Amino acid sequence: MSAIRNIFDKMRPSFEEGGKLHAFRSMFDGFETFALVPNDTSKTGVNIHDAIDSKRIMSMVVIALMPAMLFGMYNVGYQNFLAAGTLATASFWEIFIYGFLAVLPKILVSYIVGLGIEFAWAQWKGEEIQEGYLVSGIIIPLIIPIGCPLWMLALACAFSVIFVKEIFGGTGMNLFNPAIAARMFLFFAYPSKMTGDQVWVAQDSIFGLGNTLPDGFTMATPLGQVAQGISPDASICDMMIGLIPGSIGETSVIAIAIGAVILLLTGIASWRTMLSVFVGGGLMGLLFQQLGSTNMVWWHHFVLGGFAFGAVFMATDPVTSCRTEVGKYIYGFIIGAMAVIIRVKNAGYPEGMMLAIFFGNMIAPTIDHFVVERNISKRLKRGGTK
Repeated sequence: MSAIRNIFDKMRPSFEEGGKLHAFRSMFDGFETFALVPNDTSKTGVNIHDAIDSKRIMSMVVIALMPAMLFGMYNVGYQNFLAAGTLATASFWEIFIYGFLAVLPKILVSYIVGLGIEFAWAQWKGEEIQEGYLVSGIIIPLIIPIGCPLWMLALACAFSVIFVKEIFGGTGMNLFNPAIAARMFLFFAYPSKMTGDQVWVAQDSIFGLGNTLPDGFTMATPLGQVAQGISPDASICDMMIGLIPGSIGETSVIAIAIGAVILLLTGIASWRTMLSVFVGGGLMGLLFQQLGSTNMVWWHHFVLGGFAFGAVFMATDPVTSCRTEVGKYIYGFIIGAMAVIIRVKNAGYPEGMMLAIFFGNMIAPTIDHFVVERNISKRLKRGGTK
């Protein structure tokens, strides 16, 4: 680590005030604090010293997302070869590399656009680069269909960073989850591309891999089939593993569960929020099943669409979710229940999870307010104060 620190120490004068690269000071600071834990200390006030800062937390979330991302790449290739009828002759690496090459441009566009705006914004304001987009930059490509055009993704990322994060003050100040906002922007601006019941599962061949299929080739997702009253073609095993059409990172419950274990063991995500999302969704799904309002078994909601992904990686966002412990239970329960209500009662939008989290973000401060007020009232009563 000392060698890396020496490299940054030698470069620092060029980026400081008066240096020839002063215009890129914020960028230098961002790379330095990402590579090394800052050793700056506060001069006043009472502070807690901790080696874990927000960049390290964000990096751990990215690691937790890796299983879902890697499986999503494989599934993109799998769906391509399956649709073309050549799956039996394709090797594992052909399938994975095809998916990797199809997904990689979306990840690159997301980071280039999002981080580019954040770098420019930080330099313009004379502030440090904020690290929140490390996570949003990888989540956004994972919650969209593989056929979403790159220019459309770039618009969504720009909208998310400018109007959802920076205009509110940057990381830690945003009311809505940036990835959710990007998905909502795409859904309402380009509904034909983001319906949730149809996905592009195949494209032209890439470097000789895959099979050329007609433009606009789509397949119905299992969730979309259920919304139409049709039994899904996929087996329960395929739904659990994730070998079904869907958004890139949302199909594999197993891969998402691995990420959940990582987040819970490291203490980054709240198990209260995560658990209550599934409880709320399960109870509401069971209620609709008993009332005969849907032909979907209640727990099928967990393995279809973006329910599991949203519960693990997006509802638990510490910035936009509830901060109080009791509030986390209420917040998660509302999200889970609302997602199922939207799925069952709104045939035009069979997904529901992203919209539920969006509304959950909206009411999270209100939930925390009433929880805190209730605690204050209880303490005043215990102290004999009216």
